[in-house]
Amino acid sequence: MLIHEMTRQACIDLLARTRLCRLGCAQDAQPYITPIYCTYDDNYLYSLSTVGQKIIWMRANFLVCVQADELVSPQEWASVIVLGKYEELPDRPQYQTYRQRAHDLLQTQPVWWEPGYAKTVLEGKERPLEFVYFRIHIERLTGHRGVPDSASDRALGKL
Repeated sequence: MLIHEMTRQACIDLLARTRLCRLGCAQDAQPYITPIYCTYDDNYLYSLSTVGQKIIWMRANFLVCVQADELVSPQEWASVIVLGKYEELPDRPQYQTYRQRAHDLLQTQPVWWEPGYAKTVLEGKERPLEFVYFRIHIERLTGHRGVPDSASDRALGKL
């Protein structure tokens, strides 16, 4: 297998077709990673969530990381890392355009509100369904792609 660096455009293309990503945030030097559904548009990733650990942590520390990948086989894959800044889109007049854009983009996918708007029971208590639209402004973008190397595969007896 060979690993190649992806161009910025190839990274954006992967983000544009990927729905499920992993979001990394941190508080008090403790990292936290969780899956999110998101959609790419114009250097932002848009998403929806209920208020919980990730929202609380991102409100306290807006620096985040998002990872998106495609897996065809162990030798053929692509992975993109986004370093960016969390921006909440509250239900206020100055954010209505951005909230509507987030909604329009997200609703093109089936069950786009899950898992962000799913009923959550923690320690026997149901969490209120207070939802938050947010976006991640992409500050830095990197990606790598693994591709089969036929010479290496022949040497290992895989072809």
